[in-house]
Amino acid sequence: MSRLKVLVVDDDMINRKLMAAMLKKHPNIGELIEASDGQEAITLLRDLDDIDLVLLDIIMPIMDGIAVLQIMNSDPKLQNIPVIVLTTDETKKTEALNSGANDFIAKPVREQDIMSKIERLTSL
Repeated sequence: MSRLKVLVVDDDMINRKLMAAMLKKHPNIGELIEASDGQEAITLLRDLDDIDLVLLDIIMPIMDGIAVLQIMNSDPKLQNIPVIVLTTDETKKTEALNSGANDFIAKPVREQDIMSKIERLTSL
């Protein structure tokens, strides 16, 4: 079974590092890539061919998570990459899911929640 390449997108460096620490514990998570905003995430997604999963914050400067989801859905190369949305604003859940997110986790993220959702989405 191949190890997953995961893109973690969050404008808060501490949140990215906490998420990376959780993910590194999972035996099937391989490479972790970080982006600090939506624009950087889209650039990475277009430049890299083998990202298996995106963990996406919704509320970010420059380009928010909803805009990232809309761009991903309109791009044939990106539209099949699973996305789990992470946010403190649960009112954004429906908007994110309607914009193409596969799942939603409220912050603060619990390790068992993120691991079970990753396994479900990636069929580990």
